[in-house]
Amino acid sequence: MPLALITGASSGIGAAFAIELAQSGYDLVLVARRTERLAAIAQQIKNTYQISVKTLTADLSSEAGMSLLEGEIASIQNLSLLINNAGFGTSGNFADIDLRKQMDMINLQIMAVVRSCRAALPGMMQRNQGSIINVSSISAFLPTAGNANYGATKAYLVSFSEALQAELINTDIKIQALCPGFTYSEFHDSAEFSHFDRRLVRQWLWQEANTVAQLSLAALWANRSQRSVVFIPGWINRLLIAITRPKLMRVLLGLSPQRTVKTVK
Repeated sequence: MPLALITGASSGIGAAFAIELAQSGYDLVLVARRTERLAAIAQQIKNTYQISVKTLTADLSSEAGMSLLEGEIASIQNLSLLINNAGFGTSGNFADIDLRKQMDMINLQIMAVVRSCRAALPGMMQRNQGSIINVSSISAFLPTAGNANYGATKAYLVSFSEALQAELINTDIKIQALCPGFTYSEFHDSAEFSHFDRRLVRQWLWQEANTVAQLSLAALWANRSQRSVVFIPGWINRLLIAITRPKLMRVLLGLSPQRTVKTVK
């Protein structure tokens, strides 16, 4: 039976991934900070599907949490899919936001991802099978004032994922950088976004978390010739990136522009 480990699994896209994979017969290891919420989603899944569900409470922005995650991954002999979904956002200018909170974001959205991938890949390479989804964001391509570190961490995940897939080009291991746009979840319910009003964002820009998870998995499981490392769910999001970053969109469509090689003396 295939097994998937999902971080940030207590709500939103992480919980949606858990339900989608349970429907597909995956055993699950669900990781999150909130013990009660994690237990509730695990019980809901176990009551509905005939699979095994294990929970791990860990704050992945801390050294202790990252080490706990590494140990859990190393103990799994049949890890089929790793989904690095845990993350959070801040609101405000870089110089005004508490530095500790910004470092927590970097630890969670970069360091924890790097360490979990490093823990998972040796086993996947030995078995020559497995997949990793690193949940990024369209913010990776849209640097925005008041959102500096969030976009920067998500841009790292895109570059990191593309480089990993290039290193694994001769294997059956698949890497995806999932880049959703506005998604209905608890992301904007934190104290950081107490001023945020969802109604100010046009409804057609929003996606449901389960839709994002479904589209991501469908793209991951597509034939290799049809698969790109970077996956942006929803044509509206892809159009937004195409308008703002046309060179990037050409790459996503397989229309790589000609490059001029310059000699530096």
